[in-house]
Amino acid sequence: MLLTLPGRINAFAELGQLLDDFLNGKLENTENSLFLNEKINIASRQNPWFGKKNILHAISGISHMLKKEKLNYWLKPYNKKLQSTSNPKNIAVIMAGNIPLVNFHDFLCVLITGHNIIAKLSSNDSILPVALSELLINIEPDYKNKIQFTTDNLSGFDAVIATGSNNAARYFEYYFGKYPYIIRKNRNSVAILDGNEDTVQLKALSEDIFRYYGLGCRNVSKLLVPENYTFNRFFESLENWKTITDFYKYKNNYDYYKAMFLVNKTPHLDNGFLLLKEDKSLSSPLSVLYYQAYKSKDNISSYLSRNKDLIQCIVGSNIDLNGIGPAIAFGKSQFPELWDYPDDINTIDFLLRVS
Repeated sequence: MLLTLPGRINAFAELGQLLDDFLNGKLENTENSLFLNEKINIASRQNPWFGKKNILHAISGISHMLKKEKLNYWLKPYNKKLQSTSNPKNIAVIMAGNIPLVNFHDFLCVLITGHNIIAKLSSNDSILPVALSELLINIEPDYKNKIQFTTDNLSGFDAVIATGSNNAARYFEYYFGKYPYIIRKNRNSVAILDGNEDTVQLKALSEDIFRYYGLGCRNVSKLLVPENYTFNRFFESLENWKTITDFYKYKNNYDYYKAMFLVNKTPHLDNGFLLLKEDKSLSSPLSVLYYQAYKSKDNISSYLSRNKDLIQCIVGSNIDLNGIGPAIAFGKSQFPELWDYPDDINTIDFLLRVS
């Protein structure tokens, strides 16, 4: 049976409401609450990088997406095409595992366009995607035959969406080159400061830097700051994250790079849990944040233009990006909207062309 577009939207909106109720304690001691808590605990044990707080944050981001009015607004330009979806294809989605539920948007896009999904799970995140799909199937049983998860080699697909490292992307392009595909590579995010940010804004920026320990493509890994910028207030605003080194894996990275900088006499700043290094590169190692000074707005525009294919999102306030942007408000990088497509590739357009 083919689900109608309103039926697909209603199912995901109901899933979003269920997740919102779970986060707000409205499902306490219910079957869904017990189920979700069990899966969260298993997932956090399976992958210590996730942790319960980070998993709940990811679920919050999904519930933020799945509002009925947002779904309708997002899909309005495609209503006619989506209503007439009568020839569903099998779409393979190779899921990443760097942060919890990182490929949920792909999962949503495939199913909301009426296609079937064959999802190859990451060993780092094999519990949570299946859990949310089970909740969705409970809401709309017709999805049962449209969702397939696997850890084996993919087969029987018509198109591919794959997310991985730059090295993995080269393999994907070789292996899946004869199919319609979206293949995503490494990207990082940038924050632009003008020196006039208040403490509230800088504290919000700390969320963009540290959430998921900095492992996501939407995490800020590079600061653009005005010449002669002083980092005193910036460091003061990060103090609410000082317990991040309680997690041994993050602490190991911090200790390693601190030792490397000291042995090599590399100039850097250190607040006890984050290392700040002046560097022209965009992608900084875990526990290290790169920064680069600019002289003018033209310098900013030039830098962003040169690196546009490497940047996932830009965080800032009152920044004129000369058509490159728009910038995301401080603290909001991990709450993308439905229309904030990874790598700026419109997934809905791609999937409609596969039809």
